[in-house]
Amino acid sequence: GVGPSVASPDEGVVEDLPLIDEKAVEQLTEGLISHYLPDLQRSKSALQELTQNQVVLLETLEQEISKFKDCNSILDINALFSEAKHYHNKLVNIRNEMMMLHEKTSKLKVSGINI
Repeated sequence: GVGPSVASPDEGVVEDLPLIDEKAVEQLTEGLISHYLPDLQRSKSALQELTQNQVVLLETLEQEISKFKDCNSILDINALFSEAKHYHNKLVNIRNEMMMLHEKTSKLKVSGINI
């Protein structure tokens, strides 16, 4: 026996499509482009301007950040100087105490007491 013939799924599709008018497609394409292109060009221009403004803003922020870093290092230097002054005062006090102790021991030696 002969089996049923299997038809291709694409069979008959080409004949069902209406003829495409190339001129109409071209005119529709041009119409679509002319409708959306001005808005797209304005958007592109606005985005370029926004990008340029962002670059300027980033550069300004970087400058401000470096100023803050400079301020922090100045504060660190000030803290270091005040700490150095504190330790200098301690050294001066220790020296004064040592001089006073030296005077006392000298007086005791003069009195005849051996230390």
